[in-house]
Amino acid sequence: MESKFDGGLLGLIGHGLLAALVTIFTLGIGTPWAICIMYGWQTKHTIIDGKRLSWDGKGIQLLGTWIKWLLLTIITLGIYSFWISIKLKQWIVKHQHFAD
Repeated sequence: MESKFDGGLLGLIGHGLLAALVTIFTLGIGTPWAICIMYGWQTKHTIIDGKRLSWDGKGIQLLGTWIKWLLLTIITLGIYSFWISIKLKQWIVKHQHFAD
């Protein structure tokens, strides 16, 4: 079986620009939506063993988690911030599936 990525440069630039604008114009509050824009595009263009991946993550879902992480970071005086990177990766992978 073949695994590949079939996204193009223009799609990457366009989605990256859109994600940046969402983040900038919302003063960072839209970062969860920007993350979903980028990972959604990347996931939808990924084929593993001949099966295309799909994405079901939503910015509003990540926003709730984002707020929880922020509160945990504040409560633990910054210690929880060391776990945010791995928690974000876990959230992203949780929302990637093989398309039907």
